Amino acid sequence: MKASKKVIVSCAITGSIHTPSMSDKLPITPAEIAEQSIAAAKAGAAILHLHARNPVDGSPSPDPDVFMEFLPEIKSECDSIINITTGAGLGMTMDQRLAAAESVAPELASMNMGSLNFNISGAVGSVSEFKYPWERPYLEGTKDFVLTNTFAQIEEGIERLSTSGTRFEFECYDIGHLYNLAHFRDRGLIDGPFFIQGIFGILGGMGADPENLMHFKATADRLFGDDYHLSTLAAGRHQMKFVTLSAILGGHVRVGLEDSLYLGKGQFADNNAQQVTKIKGLLEQLSLEIATPEEAREMLALKGANKDKI
Repeated sequence: MKASKKVIVSCAITGSIHTPSMSDKLPITPAEIAEQSIAAAKAGAAILHLHARNPVDGSPSPDPDVFMEFLPEIKSECDSIINITTGAGLGMTMDQRLAAAESVAPELASMNMGSLNFNISGAVGSVSEFKYPWERPYLEGTKDFVLTNTFAQIEEGIERLSTSGTRFEFECYDIGHLYNLAHFRDRGLIDGPFFIQGIFGILGGMGADPENLMHFKATADRLFGDDYHLSTLAAGRHQMKFVTLSAILGGHVRVGLEDSLYLGKGQFADNNAQQVTKIKGLLEQLSLEIATPEEAREMLALKGANKDKI
């Protein structure tokens, strides 16, 4: 792993895991997504990981036109790196998942590195009443759902987005996904430095246990040496303590309402910026410095904000 003198803070603004009924703080409309993204950037997020939602009912949307209702405002108001999802929403086709990133050619796009059982059905029990008809079946359906990221799909995504100079946040939900990433490296389809996002705490993937992070890092060290940057996220209650451990190990962190709706035990976050402010404060208390967007661009060898289509 590349030794990083400064920690890159990513913030995942809205995502496809949580539904509107889980928290009224979750940004849904383009105006809300823009407002919370800009605030998170000003709080210290060098990278903004972005999904879009249907502004009428809050369901995940792959529509590039919806993205363009908030991307220009975000870009005009802050210098943070735009990172567009290619996960988009559960059950979408590959064309839908790639549509926004292909349209705007961002500096970064997420790329899931393998298929997995992706079960978030347990969230149903935390909701007393659903606001929209799509929410309950969307969550309950994940008991019988595979998030597909086949080798053919990954290759297609890499090839279609690389032509515009977009680089990737490689999302790894399991140890095997690191070997999948090495496979594409060995075939010459991607090159370093690799920005690896270890995802912990999703039922069907790696549990948010410190031992799993140590094993994950050790495996990545063997496969990629010093040609990668490690970042982690942890779902739900594990978020803050787990990503802090990632930073202590020399890596980077991701927070945001996509991954956890909470600021602390039993306390909902009012917005994404609160989570960024909290993790920044925790890391600074440990004498760790926070990377600026320009420093993050240099570390990750990105093409620069002036080369997208936003």
